[in-house]
Amino acid sequence: MTTITHLECSGCRRRYEAGRVWGLCECGEPLLVRYDLEKARRSWNRAWVANGPSSMWRYQPVLPPRRSSIVSLGEGFTPLLRSRRIHRRLGCENLWFKDEGLNPTGSFKARGMACAVSMAVELGARKLAAPSAGNAASALAAYAAAAGLEAHIFMPRDVPQANYLECRAYGAHVTLVDGLISDCGRIVAERRDEEGWYDVSTLKEPYRIEGKKTMGYEVAEQFHWEPPDAIFYPTGGGVGLIGMWKAFEELEALGWIGVKRPKMIAVQAEGCAPVVRAFEEGSERCRPWEAASTVAAGLRVPKPLGDALILRALRDSGGCAVAVSDAELMDAGVELASEEGIYAAPEGAACVAALGKLLAKGFLKPGERIVIFITGSGLKYPEAYGTRFPRPQGGEQDKLGGLITPR
Repeated sequence: MTTITHLECSGCRRRYEAGRVWGLCECGEPLLVRYDLEKARRSWNRAWVANGPSSMWRYQPVLPPRRSSIVSLGEGFTPLLRSRRIHRRLGCENLWFKDEGLNPTGSFKARGMACAVSMAVELGARKLAAPSAGNAASALAAYAAAAGLEAHIFMPRDVPQANYLECRAYGAHVTLVDGLISDCGRIVAERRDEEGWYDVSTLKEPYRIEGKKTMGYEVAEQFHWEPPDAIFYPTGGGVGLIGMWKAFEELEALGWIGVKRPKMIAVQAEGCAPVVRAFEEGSERCRPWEAASTVAAGLRVPKPLGDALILRALRDSGGCAVAVSDAELMDAGVELASEEGIYAAPEGAACVAALGKLLAKGFLKPGERIVIFITGSGLKYPEAYGTRFPRPQGGEQDKLGGLITPR
């Protein structure tokens, strides 16, 4: 039983009717889904959650689509793994990894697109479009294929090859753009009305955030409804961080957790760190980052649309924002794989490097319970890891990149 009541502007608080296709508020700010949490509290008990499906749809009463509209590939309920070795080197006693790389399509983006595409089905949309730095494109293509809908995807020309191949295999219409995700977004905005596209760009519809907020519900459930002390989250568009903060607000309103919420810590790359800069300057909004560059494609977002929501969550939680270099995040990725058995995309690996910096500064105490979100699989980044482990080529067959050939 879904308890959605209305949509609310995250800026001016204007209300909009639920059950229709909406983009941004008239003031230009993102819309958030609101629920009758008092009704949910009376009719839904946290003890019942364990009887639900082993996916993010175990939280269906606080997700927007009706059960009949749900398009699922088994997303969510990813493992929460305790550190075996890295915590000792870093000097923290209670470190955990939430491995989102085990989602369908290999990243946390599966959660958001499962919810967005399910709502597109419910609202009668037939053609979906989005800009993407990589993993959101893969997820949109997969869920659109599952739903029998068209997907129109715009990605930077230097997007990781794995993302490009996935989108093509899923049957999406793919356009590679000479530029950044912001340039791709402009193309979608210019063409969507003429083409009849339902724009599922980050925060330009209210439902992707709802799928991603389930990461917060899961962490709380997996810790027996006692959230951790700190959450490290790699932040490009920042929807996962915004969504989790929304989840903790809802969980508190439901009476499922206490008033203590985790410190939210945004991690960015030094080559593209608009949130870190704004946080350190005490600003409420980000300035666009010039010449954005990083090996972690998901962090290359010059100015997140939800910047005000990200910065508010960081400050309200007592958290912070940290930037790391590409060398540091790649080192951390290799360490995660060799010491923990977790092959992480560079975005999640960046959080390990960031944790080391904050522990050295004394921002976090060694005994605090810390969760690092591994937002995607390292399998999405053969080019990046290939720079650390170049493959020797001894002949023509080696140039085929691992294709099996007759011997």
